[in-house]
Amino acid sequence: MKVFENNKVLWLILVAFVFSFSVRMIWVYQNQNNESYKYNNQFMINTNDGYYFAEGARDIINPPSYQNERSPIHTALAKTTAYITKLLPFDLETVIFYMPAFFSSLVVIPLILIGHSINRLDMGFIAALLASIANSYYNRTMVGYYDTDMLNIVLPTILVWSLVWAIRTREDKYLLITALDIIVYRWWYPQSYSLEFAFFSLIVLYVIYRYLKKEEFKYELVLASFMLLAMIGLDNITRLISVLVLFAGYKYKKELFYTYTFYLFLGVFVLFFLTGGLDPIIKQLKAYVFQSSVDKSNVGLNLHFFSVMQTIKEANHIPFETFANRISGHVVVFLVSLVGYALLIYRYPVMLIGLPMLGLGFLAYFGGLRFTIYAVPILALGLGYFIIKVSSYIPNKIAGFATINILAVLALLPNIKHIQNYNVSTVFVKDEVKALHRLKQISKPTDYTIAWWDYGYPIRFYSQTKTTSDGGLHSGAVNFPTSYILTNTQKEAANMLRLDVEYTEKRATNKSYDKSKSNIENMTMDFGFKNTNDFLESLDIYVELPKKTTDVYLYLPYRMMDIYGSISLFSNLDLMSGKKFKKPLFYKTTKYKVTKDFIDLENNIKYDRQRKKIIIGNKVVPVRNFTITKYDKKSNLNVTKSVLNKKANLNLIYMKNYNKFLLLDNQTYDSTYIQLFVLQNYDKRFFRPVIYSPLVKIYKLKI
Repeated sequence: MKVFENNKVLWLILVAFVFSFSVRMIWVYQNQNNESYKYNNQFMINTNDGYYFAEGARDIINPPSYQNERSPIHTALAKTTAYITKLLPFDLETVIFYMPAFFSSLVVIPLILIGHSINRLDMGFIAALLASIANSYYNRTMVGYYDTDMLNIVLPTILVWSLVWAIRTREDKYLLITALDIIVYRWWYPQSYSLEFAFFSLIVLYVIYRYLKKEEFKYELVLASFMLLAMIGLDNITRLISVLVLFAGYKYKKELFYTYTFYLFLGVFVLFFLTGGLDPIIKQLKAYVFQSSVDKSNVGLNLHFFSVMQTIKEANHIPFETFANRISGHVVVFLVSLVGYALLIYRYPVMLIGLPMLGLGFLAYFGGLRFTIYAVPILALGLGYFIIKVSSYIPNKIAGFATINILAVLALLPNIKHIQNYNVSTVFVKDEVKALHRLKQISKPTDYTIAWWDYGYPIRFYSQTKTTSDGGLHSGAVNFPTSYILTNTQKEAANMLRLDVEYTEKRATNKSYDKSKSNIENMTMDFGFKNTNDFLESLDIYVELPKKTTDVYLYLPYRMMDIYGSISLFSNLDLMSGKKFKKPLFYKTTKYKVTKDFIDLENNIKYDRQRKKIIIGNKVVPVRNFTITKYDKKSNLNVTKSVLNKKANLNLIYMKNYNKFLLLDNQTYDSTYIQLFVLQNYDKRFFRPVIYSPLVKIYKLKI
């Protein structure tokens, strides 16, 4: 009977895994003929951060002659990827594309085992089907979403399973399994600390409960000690050895451990605080919950910078419907799952163990959609239990079985529909990657390619040049110079480019460099200014630049036009006071209507073709320039510029090949991004074009 039950568990795991993986192949089927998503006939990934780990894996497999200090060769994902690539007969690009689909589907294993642990195998199977493809889980684990998320839910769900079994069986092996899972989870994802601490706190509360009820609690206290030892702020190897030694001692002298349980816990507790304690948790709360629109430096000039958290979608508040849909696929399924989880806890109180994941998932409603993924497996268990509970009231077995299937399919359908419609693009398209490969051929690994931080990781992966910002290095202070470069004149941009790169090099190589201050603050003080605004003004007049140590390239993609407004926020403020300047005008539209007399640009904005003026609401405003850009058959850009009123402050650009109109004030029109990308009007004193294409333009700095 036990063998039959074990075989049933294995078969259900296999079916659920195949289902999860197969559904993720829908994107591959939809895009199999989309050559723009492929490079060298292989699909590219669809998450910017994935290129960070891909860079590390690449450098492990083929160590470069010059190792970029930002390459994550010591991270778990990079090491795992490199090992898999060496082991299997696939290229790195293939491995990083399909890895998320395989590893994320492993979540079905602990969910089915959780169901098995409380004799509700059918509940676990339904939960596995739903959780593996639920909206937010799918979004962050689909093919091409190469990131740590592929195991970030699998590992804590294994922890839930281990703790459930530990509490229900009180067997020794679960002390070790729980501790090892925590160590692996931290190795894989260092930010797991907060969730680990939440699980630990729940076990401590359970110990207190059993103590007050005068029930035996020493096993649970030993369990808490093992968990805490696995969480201490030491390196992974030290924690692993410590846990193994403690477990060996426990097996050898178990009665001694139960005699001095309190002392064991107290000792580990003291060690926990001595090695960092709550510091990582507090840091994460500050980053994602207690946000501010301005980052203030507390050293030197006390500069104020725009906070990057205000521009990151995943850190902003979300509507309830979005919140519910991301967790369960539909509001009704979400509410039913909540009721089911409440019933599950009432019948099996041990399932309270899932509360830390559920709580972190619910934090998404207040602190950003990225957290919804954590609530997915717990509420999936709730849905599974609800369906089984409903079917139990149907006396006819066949009708009951049919009810289970119908309700499960109804719950899965909105998620499958979401997957069919969620046809996201790759980070870069083929022509963009071709440009970066060309850049790799003409540059050196010690050169810098400057772009907005969103593109930092893929630029380093494909061009193998250095960057000043990326997905892990993009504070307001880091982003200010890049924003300034893109939104100011070419002379100011060129000076800032050279300064920011040279100061970044100093930060990396000069031990005497003051790293407590931002680059812009060190520049200000080094040039003898006490006010950063005065220093910035000097960039348009005269500034004696430091000696050139490396070449610098400016990467300008067409796709950056969509976020130009957000980019400008980072340099459009007084750094001394934090006061925001008047927002520059940058308006774009592809939805316009052309008539004999007007060009309707939407949003109550029109261009009067007869009077050569812009009408905004009831205001009639003169236009300085009306410019038309058009590529010929050889991809050469032709620019036709009509000067209408030299004293005006508005400019209209029609980008014919892109079917797009831009309405810009003079400040934006004269900015480096517009002049170099849109108009290809570069100042030969400062820049030299090296790569031109409709999607990407790359310039080399000449100073």
